[in-house]
Amino acid sequence: MARSHEFRFSGDPDFDFEIRTTIGQAFSGAADIGEVLAAVHGIGEKDHDGWFRAWLDLGDRVLAQADTSAEAGHRVSAASAYLRAASYYATAVNAVASLASEDELLPTFRKHRAAWDRWVDLVDLEIARVDIPYEDTTLPGYLFRAPGAAAGARPLLIVANGSDGALTGLWSSAVSGALRRGYDALVFDGPGQQSMLFERNVPFRPDWEAVLTPVLDFALAQPGVDAERVALYGISQAGYWVPRALAFEHRFAAAIADPGVVDVSTSWTEHLPANMRKLLDEGQDEKFDRDMQLGMKFSHDLANTWRFRARPYGTTGYADTMRAVLQYSVKDVAAQITTPLLITDPEHEQFWPGQSEQLAALTSSVSTLVRFTAAEGADFHVQPLARALTEQRMFDWLDERLGR
Repeated sequence: MARSHEFRFSGDPDFDFEIRTTIGQAFSGAADIGEVLAAVHGIGEKDHDGWFRAWLDLGDRVLAQADTSAEAGHRVSAASAYLRAASYYATAVNAVASLASEDELLPTFRKHRAAWDRWVDLVDLEIARVDIPYEDTTLPGYLFRAPGAAAGARPLLIVANGSDGALTGLWSSAVSGALRRGYDALVFDGPGQQSMLFERNVPFRPDWEAVLTPVLDFALAQPGVDAERVALYGISQAGYWVPRALAFEHRFAAAIADPGVVDVSTSWTEHLPANMRKLLDEGQDEKFDRDMQLGMKFSHDLANTWRFRARPYGTTGYADTMRAVLQYSVKDVAAQITTPLLITDPEHEQFWPGQSEQLAALTSSVSTLVRFTAAEGADFHVQPLARALTEQRMFDWLDERLGR
């Protein structure tokens, strides 16, 4: 019997991972496996235009179904389809990374967010759109209230996104499970994420405590929130955001890093030839930029991906981007973490291999490392085809830490 790493939905590893991620959301209603596999069937490994168009067309088709159900008064069916459409548009947004132009980025993102908002309006849940005070602006967010929760103060899970994830991914990875267990949940776009990047051009920042502290302040001011039972969850690159913030912000009752990320830059530097890393280390930025520019001329796919991945850092120039990314490390501050921390550790982690173990070693007095394996169908970054198992393990742990 083949294990998950032994079969592929696509010969292109990026396409394969996106398919896994999207169909993994079927567990929470944010995808339907058959329509996904039918949409991507036959797309060639290097057909980036076809890949983008498949997801955009699928989103359009499911959105039309949602509109038809809504117009006929079928609220439940409409909500379901709007959520799936939002998920497919989110995958299309990521597919823009490999296109020659970013012209499709903002229109596709706005389709995603509009479908999400239609779901928010129709789904049988209590969801409030919120604006979270942050420096001289606000962060857009959504506050979910657990259905049928008892009166009085309730636990709250604050959910932090990664580098390029969408709100539909947060619904699937943490929010839906939190609500079923009686937790309220708060999601938001932080600097460099989704609307903050695409519509406001606000970039990432390495000192994520400057983001999560005001988010926590806002959460604690909301009625019905138990200040002693506010937990934090971070997915993908938020496996860095979360421990970084915890090193300085100690009011969270517990936290989850899915997976653990000690040094974000390794997912960039490991792809650099040794001579290029030497130029960077020696501060020879002009030569580094010159050689990178030359290399990009021979790989349009790489150039397109670099442009998309570098954009959230708000930098200009190749060396400037690399120096920015190198700031994203918790090696020197992880020892300051006092919050109980669950760290997921999937077999065949492809972006930050070994870093969950490293983070656990740096935080050994407070952390719990939970392994996920190919034998369980739970390998690869953020266990895309095992979100039910992930949800079970992380919420069982969280319930015990919060006395539930």
